[in-house]
Amino acid sequence: MKIWHLALATVLLSFTSIFIGVSDVTPWEIFSLSNKQLELLAISRLPRLASILIAGASMSICGLIMQQLSKNKFVSPTTSGTLDSARLGILVALMVFTSASPLQKMFISFLFALLGTFVFMKILEKIKFKDAVFIPLVGLMFGNIISSVATFLAYRNDMIQNMSSWMQGDFSMVMSGSYELMYVSIPILVIAYMFANKFTIAGMGEDFARNLGLNYRQVVNIGLIIVALVTASVVLTAGIIPFLGLIIPNIVTIYQGDHLKKSLLHTALLGASFVLACDIIGRIVIYPYEIPISLTVGVIGSGIFIYLLLRRKKYGL
Repeated sequence: MKIWHLALATVLLSFTSIFIGVSDVTPWEIFSLSNKQLELLAISRLPRLASILIAGASMSICGLIMQQLSKNKFVSPTTSGTLDSARLGILVALMVFTSASPLQKMFISFLFALLGTFVFMKILEKIKFKDAVFIPLVGLMFGNIISSVATFLAYRNDMIQNMSSWMQGDFSMVMSGSYELMYVSIPILVIAYMFANKFTIAGMGEDFARNLGLNYRQVVNIGLIIVALVTASVVLTAGIIPFLGLIIPNIVTIYQGDHLKKSLLHTALLGASFVLACDIIGRIVIYPYEIPISLTVGVIGSGIFIYLLLRRKKYGL
């Protein structure tokens, strides 16, 4: 899996994504677009493409960081309660801070996501399993508890429809002026790249990291903050995208190994390409209607996840 293969796939899928839709914008008209078509690209198609690329790359890298820090290949924002905690934070923001700005809502969601991820990591420190598959199962149960609390609060406050809108990842409503919050992820991912080597060392264990003079707890906290911030920005903008942070890092590490800095760019490009491909499939299966990205990613991602489980059992990984 070479980097230029992934880059080429991302470019081709991006070009395809721009010209898929109900409105008549075709590739052969690229140099002779009307004002209406240019407006469509600027307001809808390009913002949608940018949000897909950022969401796919950032959530995949979050999964990679979580797997490195937890030393478990089946941990991700989906299987650790991070996404559920972020959604609960958004619900609380809608209930308590009704006039909050999107940035303020993201901050509240970030605090809940950070708290949920921190609690899950503490659970991992207390519970030791011989089989690594049990750890994400604990995370799923933890996430379901948080989701149940969110559902209860939503029913009590007659906000179940508001909460349901955050459950389904969907890029169809992304337009200019509604996705810029995702740009927060870009500098955060740069910080993740700067700390990549430290995350790799921290993933070898606390004792090993301390012997090399690394402040283990500080590095882990930085990783959790990165994951929580990115998750909050993506959930607030596009909703929940399942399995993304789980399957993409696993696929990359099969070919690239566990060195985080070497696999970071591969993970970002593969994640962006995967979400783009799923989005294109969702837009053409029942054209001119559209399937939410959470459904297409969930169906394809669950199939890949089952394959990874079977592969792990076959090769004793």
